[in-house]
Amino acid sequence: MPYLELKSVSKGYGVNGSRSEVLRDINFTVEKGEFVAIVGYSGAGKTTLISLIAGLLRPDTGTATLNDLEITAPGPDRGIVFQNYSLLPWLTVFENILLAVDQVFPNYSPEKKRQHAEQFIAMVNLTPAREKRPSELSGGMKQRVSVARALAMDPQILLLDEPLSALDALTRATLQDEISRIWSESRKTVVLITNDVDEGIYLADRIIPLSAGPGATLGPSFTVDIPRPRDRKELNHEPRFKRLRREVMEWLIASNKKKAVTLTKNLVLPDIMPEDLSVPRQLGGRTKPIRRSEIKAEVVEMN
Repeated sequence: MPYLELKSVSKGYGVNGSRSEVLRDINFTVEKGEFVAIVGYSGAGKTTLISLIAGLLRPDTGTATLNDLEITAPGPDRGIVFQNYSLLPWLTVFENILLAVDQVFPNYSPEKKRQHAEQFIAMVNLTPAREKRPSELSGGMKQRVSVARALAMDPQILLLDEPLSALDALTRATLQDEISRIWSESRKTVVLITNDVDEGIYLADRIIPLSAGPGATLGPSFTVDIPRPRDRKELNHEPRFKRLRREVMEWLIASNKKKAVTLTKNLVLPDIMPEDLSVPRQLGGRTKPIRRSEIKAEVVEMN
């Protein structure tokens, strides 16, 4: 039985006639301990999909289950790392993580809570920055705090919503290595949302493309059959990496080819004519456009 499963899930936004379907007929399974990446265009509905898994949204149709229990609301069994860090600016690194520990493990003693928070600060290599506030951290450090906070909740599944998209290329590569290392140590079930095919292949066991919206749906599952640990430098020379990237990209590009749509609409044009700029205003030229109903036939005799 799959650990995480979405069956015939659809989700749209809007009301009545203006409602737009974002996701359509999503069928998706993840096994326990698996790292799965979902890759797609910006605006295709990736964040909507991760929000459905997190319980932040309810599907219009279909069901989402985790460990055979239906997902109906957010819960500590699902830790989520957002794009925008979502740290409390008045708290230090330690306090941001301790706040999550307090909420999830209220029966821990103060000392055990402290040790638990310190453990995950060390896991993301932020012990020297323990007492710093978010304003004193770089973007990469803030994202490490977000990852540590999510892991400190000891969730059943870790949800990563494009966590590295706002970072520069060098910091992004460093954080990719950190996420890979942390996953190897913890073996948490992970669902990564990304728009970077290379990132998905580098980190995941499977990569699944999401078609272009509206009405986006998941494509075929591509198994990343490249042994771990993966060397970033060697990966570019790996035939399996090149093949996977080509196949995923080809599927995504094909999904974005839209059929021509013909719209028929009756246009009501205003009853108005533009001003004749060839007539000087000092000779009686008008200063505003003329309505057709104002045009009158006149006979002018020339001697």
